[in-house]
Amino acid sequence: MGCCGDQNDDEPLQDQLLSSSSSISADPSTVISPMNSHFTALTCPDTLRLILSKLSVTDLARASCVSRVWNSVASDNNMIVFAFKAPWKLKEVVGKPANGSFWRENGIGKFAISHRIVRGDTVASLAVKYSVQVMDIKRLNNMMSDHGIYSRERLLIPVSNPEILIDGTCYIELDTNAKREVAVLYLEGAPEQKPSCVLNRVTSDQGKRRIIDSLRRSMHVDGETAQYYLSISNGDPRAALSEFSSDVVWERQVRLA
Repeated sequence: MGCCGDQNDDEPLQDQLLSSSSSISADPSTVISPMNSHFTALTCPDTLRLILSKLSVTDLARASCVSRVWNSVASDNNMIVFAFKAPWKLKEVVGKPANGSFWRENGIGKFAISHRIVRGDTVASLAVKYSVQVMDIKRLNNMMSDHGIYSRERLLIPVSNPEILIDGTCYIELDTNAKREVAVLYLEGAPEQKPSCVLNRVTSDQGKRRIIDSLRRSMHVDGETAQYYLSISNGDPRAALSEFSSDVVWERQVRLA
């Protein structure tokens, strides 16, 4: 190791560290700490990698403030990803967050399971399936009502048991519904490839949103309820209004009865 040239190159790194430590142990005023930047072992990048690899992401951020050498090692993306994976025993993390603070908030709330919605799914049934609370699913996905499930292709499910992350691969994604970056676990494998006609889909989605906004104002309901009635009417706004009106009349009759 070039930066530790005063040590014997044939001597194992661990023996070098023990030798360096014993040489200063006689002086009680000498303390091996991050602030002791003059200590040879703590200025060698290769040695620092071995030492800092034991730290959490938060502690790596602190270590990066010690000196330029420490910053170059502690700020290395591979070091940060390794520290992020370690507590959960993850196999791999794919992707890089837009905001570096994502790594430092390494609580279980950063993780979610991607569930592709199929016919018959409800928020309640998914809560039972994944052993989580209904409100936790709705909160994570920014859903105001249960009808919101019908306007989405997938839901993010909070991770309740950290053991599910062991040996797993998480994908860093910015979820447009959750409006946050999440480490997503796909139980069925990997995320699907995005379709090639992205522009057409965006244009279609914009037109659909305008229809939903119009229905929302006409019905005096939230957007997810408007989306629900549009979906059961095969995208026909007039039929959606008719279905909604019929339900309102039925509810009034039930209350009067």
